[in-house]
Amino acid sequence: MKYPNPLIPGFYPDPSVLKLGADYYLANSTFEYLPGIPIFHSQDLSDWSLIGHVVTRPGQLASWDIPTNGGAWAPTIRHRDGTFYVVVTDAMGRGMLIFTTTVPAGPWSDGTVVQGVHGIDPDLAWDEDGVAYITYSGLDTTSGAPFQGHGGILQVTVDLETGRPTSQPRSLWSGTGLKFPEAPHLYSHDGSWYLMIAEGGTERGHGISVARGPSPFEPIEGGPNNPVVSARSTSRPIQNTGHGDLVETPDGGWAVVMLGMRPTGGTQAFAALGRETFITEARWEDGWLAIDPVELSPSKGWVSVADDFDGDALSPEWIAVRRYPTDLVDSSTPGQLVLQGDGSTLDDQRPVFLGRRQRHQQIEVSVTVDPGDGVGGLGLRFDELHHYEIEVGGGQVTARAAVAGIRQEWTAPVPAGPATFYLDCVLPTGTSILDLLPNDIVVLSVSGGGMDEPVELARVDGRYLSQETAASFTGRVLGLYAVNGSVSFSRFRYRGMDG
Repeated sequence: MKYPNPLIPGFYPDPSVLKLGADYYLANSTFEYLPGIPIFHSQDLSDWSLIGHVVTRPGQLASWDIPTNGGAWAPTIRHRDGTFYVVVTDAMGRGMLIFTTTVPAGPWSDGTVVQGVHGIDPDLAWDEDGVAYITYSGLDTTSGAPFQGHGGILQVTVDLETGRPTSQPRSLWSGTGLKFPEAPHLYSHDGSWYLMIAEGGTERGHGISVARGPSPFEPIEGGPNNPVVSARSTSRPIQNTGHGDLVETPDGGWAVVMLGMRPTGGTQAFAALGRETFITEARWEDGWLAIDPVELSPSKGWVSVADDFDGDALSPEWIAVRRYPTDLVDSSTPGQLVLQGDGSTLDDQRPVFLGRRQRHQQIEVSVTVDPGDGVGGLGLRFDELHHYEIEVGGGQVTARAAVAGIRQEWTAPVPAGPATFYLDCVLPTGTSILDLLPNDIVVLSVSGGGMDEPVELARVDGRYLSQETAASFTGRVLGLYAVNGSVSFSRFRYRGMDG
């Protein structure tokens, strides 16, 4: 592989990619997390940097009360005549939206609603006359109407300035008969128009299929080798491969970026990091797109991140749940980050939680916490029903595991003053089959108050914080939180390694 894989590790699903001259831009889904829809930049398709987000202020998405798994679903990023476009569905929120900017790092527009069109995974393409086509998956998550089933792949023409459709929705193609045709993208190539979709569901049966036709609204002929890529029923280390976007490579070839998952454990069953962004090479053969299987090529050795909270602004990798990080954080004291608790916990929809995606299979995380007269700590979150944490307050430290309404806690006294918390994800050990079934073990430890070595409070099976068990559409996010009082954090450290 000449590209790293995962291309962008951690919870970065539903990638869409744009080539503009020598520059590449990539966008992902973010669901209930803010800021929303990250924009990455690269000049070689290998090394990517986070340059901004589309959703950076209230009102762009209906985020405050969005249900878990709602929010920003499957953006498509495109460019025309000096304007960058992102079309996306705010699922269970505002609806299908068009965001625009002239600078991809932002700021982006407030978002124009595509009027009366209800579907997910919208794509944007233009024909030779400049007519704009939005092609989408016919699942209504925004009108409030009773569920009527899946409508297949649909398409409308749209006035992009007003969001007004200029045609009635028409059916294009619904795949080969596998479930849930979604993630459509339209491309013009060598005199034909190609429609690439995902089908088979975003679980282990996921794959990509292709059809073609003479115009953007007539891709009526399915390809002879569909699905053109899928990991179903294989033991490949990257599973669930699908939801792809085609792009020309710097050397004039072709590649597809797509989502995939890295399930591990004794039966390759649990993917802690959720859906990630991968890349694989593609080519045109006899008028059809051929896509290589997705190969694993992770980073080597340990990757370290240190944040001493001494800059003028938070690193853009920090995210929050239904709130913006800047609304939660007091960073007026160099070297400290202060969160003010409001009584919410990690069980709530809007916790006072500042997080970063877990991006490696094995991690070592630590942070120093001074609770003052409050309560707060370090947590690993999948959603409000699935989280592990270690917190301090009232002279006591508590490690906690919450799984689908089941809770277990381990407590110990701790001296007054700052404590350092450790959250490690380590490979399972043991000799029995049961010992080796989990994907990892989460270890929660504490030091401080004259302790010579960290004291381990709990070891928790990591499979319950995986996509397959928690069932949320996101992935693990680790972070700092406050329950009440002013809780100060310093010296955040992250080390991660794959393999």
